[in-house]
Amino acid sequence: MALDCEMVGVGPLHSTHHRSSLARVVITDWKGDRLFDQHIQQSEPVTDYRTFVSGITENNLKYATMTLDICRTIVSNILFGHILVGHGLENDLQVLGIDHPWWMIRDTAFYEPFMNVRYYDNTLLPRKLKDLVLERLGKRIQVSGSPHSPIEDAKWAMNLYKSVRSDWEALFYEHP
Repeated sequence: MALDCEMVGVGPLHSTHHRSSLARVVITDWKGDRLFDQHIQQSEPVTDYRTFVSGITENNLKYATMTLDICRTIVSNILFGHILVGHGLENDLQVLGIDHPWWMIRDTAFYEPFMNVRYYDNTLLPRKLKDLVLERLGKRIQVSGSPHSPIEDAKWAMNLYKSVRSDWEALFYEHP
């Protein structure tokens, strides 16, 4: 399963108390078909829709009826027993308030062959999904001026994983 979440900002706009709130959750399957796609009801006033990043607008959330608690339960049930693919999954899982076994997570942001090496100290740094997809798969996503799509992000994270699946899975079976 592939997961992507979008967040909005709640709390004072220019404050240390400004927080992220889950606004939309998308889960796709191996083929890229949507299994779950819901906008989440906000419990606090939204002070920053982050539309340029999230694609979320006021209208998207106006009639949202799914609560975070119900969403968390449904998402946990869908993901149970499945390998979870995504890009930057730590943030998504944190905002959802769920855990997933580390050995069942395939985060394209932290797959070493996809990462950049900082030249002066050899630290591995994650790269943007759109850059990886363009370089590895030859597809432009998250194009400036176009609405952001968590469906697209989930699908393309899965496609990246598929492109290296054999090598990635071999890492779990190597012995020191």
